[in-house]
Amino acid sequence: MPRVKTPHKILVIRFSSIGDIVLTTPVVRCLKQNFPEAEIHFLTKESFGFLVQANPHITKVWHWEDVQKDWDSIKAASFDWVVDLHKNLRSATVKNRIVAKTISFNKVNWQKWLLVNFKVDLLPKKHLVDRYFKELKKVGISYDGGGLDFFFPADTQLPVMAPQKFVAVVLGAAHATKQIPEEKLLEIIPKLKHPVVFLGGKDEREKAQQLVKKCAVPVFNWAGEISFFQSALAIKTAEAVITSDTGLMHVAAAFKKRTAVLWGNTVPQLGMFPFENPNHKNFEVKNLSCRPCSKIGKKKCPKGHFKCMLDQQSGSIARFVNES
Repeated sequence: MPRVKTPHKILVIRFSSIGDIVLTTPVVRCLKQNFPEAEIHFLTKESFGFLVQANPHITKVWHWEDVQKDWDSIKAASFDWVVDLHKNLRSATVKNRIVAKTISFNKVNWQKWLLVNFKVDLLPKKHLVDRYFKELKKVGISYDGGGLDFFFPADTQLPVMAPQKFVAVVLGAAHATKQIPEEKLLEIIPKLKHPVVFLGGKDEREKAQQLVKKCAVPVFNWAGEISFFQSALAIKTAEAVITSDTGLMHVAAAFKKRTAVLWGNTVPQLGMFPFENPNHKNFEVKNLSCRPCSKIGKKKCPKGHFKCMLDQQSGSIARFVNES
């Protein structure tokens, strides 16, 4: 795609999820660097709009639910470019209704399908963000090397009971097969030199409460008790982070935290490993013929054994975290 005239308004599309939207931040930043006078607008689902409200590079946040009810409003914005980082039916609908130059990327879905179903790895050895910039380079936008961004509302603070030094342990994930099981955490936590803070949403509150009862070492339960931005601030403040393949993993990458990533049914080859974080280490159970069993996750292990998580080496994980 040849470079077009300097855009005055650019619409970036990414509907979900938390991690995916964090991964759009280098694109937004580099667009603004190249076109400082341009307005950068962002279209996402209403439930994720809060993630980009504090981004100083974004002029306006649009919600998909509102746009569906009033297509004239987004057409009247007169965008010069649409940067489609989602590339699905919804984003295609938007592009069909807006007269603008469009930029999208290859989702490599058939390569993902081959890896999940036949364990044949033909995926590009690139992070998703690198694949974004491969397309943007065609219109003169290059990656600036600045990693991921994460912006807080001005009033974000940690709870007053925060320990001076702690390890943040992320309990939640969108799918059960990406979550670190309770029994594995009970193996890891006693080996850590710092107290543990549990992070997660309301769905993880009960799991965290059970872990608090079973742990014989100092632990703090913030899961379901603090806001998402407070959880992100806990990640930023922590000595180290233990997480699975989930949104807060990408937040940790934005702050280049020492991060132990426990991979369950998904694998780093899918392109969603921590971006530009030299302080992370991937922990995987190798040589499992069933892995990956999905590109996103499942409600339960299809084989019933969940070895991809239960066979993780607790000692190795704890040693890595304790080096912080």
